[in-house]
Amino acid sequence: MHIVDRRLDSSGKSIANRQRFIRRARGVVRQAVRDAVASRSIRDVGEGGAVSIPANSVHEPTFRRSGEGGVRDYVLPGNKQYVAGDRISRPPEGGGSGSEGAEDGSGEDQFSFVLTRDEFLQFFLEDLELPDMAKREVTGEAQAKRLPAGFRTTGSPAALSVPRTLRRSLSRRIALKRPDKERLRALEAEIETLERSGTEPARLAELKLELEALLGRVRSIPFIDPVDLRYRRTTQVPEPTAQAVMFCLMDVSGSMDEHMKDLAKRFFSLLYLFLTTRYSKVSVVFIRHTHEAQEVDEETFFRSRESGGTIVSTALKEMQRIVAERFPADRWNIYAAQASDGDNVSGDNALVAELLRSGILPITQYYAYLQVGRADEGRSYLPSRESGLWRALEGLLGEAVPLAMRKVAQARDIYPVFRDLFERKATRKASA
Repeated sequence: MHIVDRRLDSSGKSIANRQRFIRRARGVVRQAVRDAVASRSIRDVGEGGAVSIPANSVHEPTFRRSGEGGVRDYVLPGNKQYVAGDRISRPPEGGGSGSEGAEDGSGEDQFSFVLTRDEFLQFFLEDLELPDMAKREVTGEAQAKRLPAGFRTTGSPAALSVPRTLRRSLSRRIALKRPDKERLRALEAEIETLERSGTEPARLAELKLELEALLGRVRSIPFIDPVDLRYRRTTQVPEPTAQAVMFCLMDVSGSMDEHMKDLAKRFFSLLYLFLTTRYSKVSVVFIRHTHEAQEVDEETFFRSRESGGTIVSTALKEMQRIVAERFPADRWNIYAAQASDGDNVSGDNALVAELLRSGILPITQYYAYLQVGRADEGRSYLPSRESGLWRALEGLLGEAVPLAMRKVAQARDIYPVFRDLFERKATRKASA
């Protein structure tokens, strides 16, 4: 008998049990998260939600009948048909899901589990990091935080500064020479002693007049006066935040088939998801090109297909124009990912290399070039010869150059390539 608790946990109860389940099914949940990314749009790729894992991969606690003797009584809730002594026939072969079995008798083979956004990203992006580059800090327009800005004489009771008020009160009482309690108690004790002894009536009268004068002074100089009150004052200051823009560049000429575009989408999705975990604000710019380039929305970027030749430099020029108009390099962290099958007009490769060297790489945090393979007769492959575009970009590689190049032919290779590009340095050195 297997018991599965399917109650909703919207109120945050039983957090320990939830975390225990995640640890027990960590491997299959991680794989389910990676599979779920492929079917989502770029902006929705890291929103969490339900993931399905094989039911047989979740080892639920099992209750077994004890082998020892004893009297067993059973309580069967909801029984409206049987009484003690009735014989119950064996159910038909096959499992079921809920109250009804599956038509083919196979039963339930998927277990749906809802992950929060943080849990989703934790599984998907563990052991990854952005390249070790300077993050430009900018002043966010929408974010602001309250900072102390001194004190004022009016305000709400919640903003009252008790230490500052008591300090002002003490200074005022010292300046006005308000009698302290020790002096009053000493006078009262001396007066009481003289009254008991009945001696020195003149001295007793003098002390009483002095005590009355001091008490009058105490009443005229209160312990806390309204002029002593000080309230904390705060002001809103724009909070510096890091923001990034991600440029997606893709060749959409006739040589780029749907298989290649699917590979590009998977890579762009991973990069966008990764950036959203490192920056509070991430903008995405889609640039597609054939012999000319234009900025489009996401749907047009991945779905529309054009005909014509391929001139890669047009996309780079369009990127430079957009950066100059909307994303100044001194205020934005700029990332770019380019997907292409490697085709380009031969005379354009030198111009592409020059645009990257002198205009784009100096202002980008990271530039990733992904050369996608072709699909033919149910299989995927990479061209045997390196393209002229690949060789032109390869000549720009260097230790201090924020450029990375990879080749991918199959969807299952996208995530390993992405991990290879963004693997933590410590992990990379340990595996070397």
